[in-house]
Amino acid sequence: MANSPSPGSTALLTDHYELTMLQAALRAGTAHRRSVFELFARRLPEGRRYGVVAGVGRALDALERFRFDGPTLAVLADVVDGATLEWLESYRFSGDIWGYAEGDAYFPYSPVAIVEATFAEAVLLETLLLSVYNHDSAIASAASRMTFVAGDRPCIEMGSRRTHEEAAVAAARAAYVAGFTTTSNLAARQRYGVPSAGTSAHSFTLLHDSEADAFRAQVTSLGTGTTLLVDTYDVAEAVRLAVEVAGTGLGAVRLDSGDLGLLAHEVRAQLDGLGATGTRIIVTSDLDEFAIAALASAPVDGYGVGTELVTGSGHPTSGFVYKLVAREDEAGTMVSVAKRSVDKASVGGRKYALRRRNPSGTASAEVVGIGTPPVDDGDDRTLLVPLVRDGEVVGRESLDDARARHLSARAELPVAAQQMSRGEPVIPTLHL
Repeated sequence: MANSPSPGSTALLTDHYELTMLQAALRAGTAHRRSVFELFARRLPEGRRYGVVAGVGRALDALERFRFDGPTLAVLADVVDGATLEWLESYRFSGDIWGYAEGDAYFPYSPVAIVEATFAEAVLLETLLLSVYNHDSAIASAASRMTFVAGDRPCIEMGSRRTHEEAAVAAARAAYVAGFTTTSNLAARQRYGVPSAGTSAHSFTLLHDSEADAFRAQVTSLGTGTTLLVDTYDVAEAVRLAVEVAGTGLGAVRLDSGDLGLLAHEVRAQLDGLGATGTRIIVTSDLDEFAIAALASAPVDGYGVGTELVTGSGHPTSGFVYKLVAREDEAGTMVSVAKRSVDKASVGGRKYALRRRNPSGTASAEVVGIGTPPVDDGDDRTLLVPLVRDGEVVGRESLDDARARHLSARAELPVAAQQMSRGEPVIPTLHL
C-alpha cells in the first residue's frame, strides 16, 4: 500500500477537472491572478422558508489537511503534467475566507462563503467546500424545522444506519447545531463531543425467553431510569410489565410502530393509572417535521428521528454552487465576472452581507452589497465573519457556540418561518 494516499489528506476529495483547470491556467500564465470565489445557493429547496449554514467547522478542518503528499501525488501522476505536480507538492492555501458563521440562517444568493486567493489556490477548494456545505447545511436545515415544531420536547438523532457511515457522523454534528439534543452515533461523540444516548432494540427483547426477562435484564444493567421498548409484541401488556419490573420510577417507554398519536394517548393513560406519572413517552418510526407537528397535541415527551433527518427530509443537498465572481485583469485591476446562463446566472463582484432587522429585532431582508458593505441602519446584523486569514484558520469555534447562534438566528426570523406549509423564503434578498 505504499502508493495509497495519506488517510489524513483531503486533497483527493475533489474532481478531476479542478486539476486540469489548474494545469491549463499554469501554462497560460493566469493561475496566479487574484480571484474571488463565492459559495451561494440560487434558491432554497422547494417550499423551504429558510436554510441553515452548517459544516463550517468541518470545512476548516478539511482545509488544514488539504495537502499533496507523495502518495497523493502518485495518484495524480497520469492526471496532470510534471510542472503541475511540482506546484501541487508545495500547495498551501494562503488566502482569506469569509463566511456566515455556523448555525446562522441563509437565503437565496446569501454569500455563505467568500474565498479570496489566487485562482490556482481557490479553484482547488471548490468540490471540497461544496461537498461539506451542501450536505451539512441540508441536514441542519431539516433538523431546524424538526426542532422548531418539537418545541421544548427533545429530538434524538438516530439515522446512522440509513446513510453512509461518514455522512452519519456529519449528520449527527449538523443536527446538534440545529437543536437536536443527542445522537446515537458514537463517532460523533468521540470527534465532536455530541452527547450520545440509546438503550435497546427489538432484538434484545427477542433474545430473551420472555419480555419480562428482557426488561429485568435491562433494568438490572441500566437502572430504573432507562427507556424500555414496549411495542415488540402487545403494547398494553408490555407497559404493564415495564412498570411491574421497574416500578413507578421507570424513566421512559418507547413506541416505534403503529398510530403513534393514538398509542401515546393510550399509553399515557395506562402509565398514569399504574402510578407511573413521571414516566416519559418517546416515539420513533420514520418521523419528519410534519409527523412531529402532527403529534404536537399528543402526550409525547421526545422524538427519535432517523431516515428523514439524514436524507434532509426530501432535500439531501442545499443546492450550493461555487462561482468566480471577481478576478484580476492583465492590468492588475480587479474586475467583476459572472455566469450568464439561463436559470444559472450568478451576480458578479465581491459581496458583503447584513440581515436587516426592524427595531424589535425581527429580520426583514437579507441585504447583499456588491463591492462595498451595505449600511447598517442601527438595528441590522453583519453576517460575514473571518474564517481564514492569510491561510491560517481564525474562525474555529465550539459546537455549543454554533448551536446557540442557530437558536438566536432562528428566533429573529418572522413568525412565518415556523410554518410547515410550502412557501417562499421568509425574507427577500436585496442586492445593493
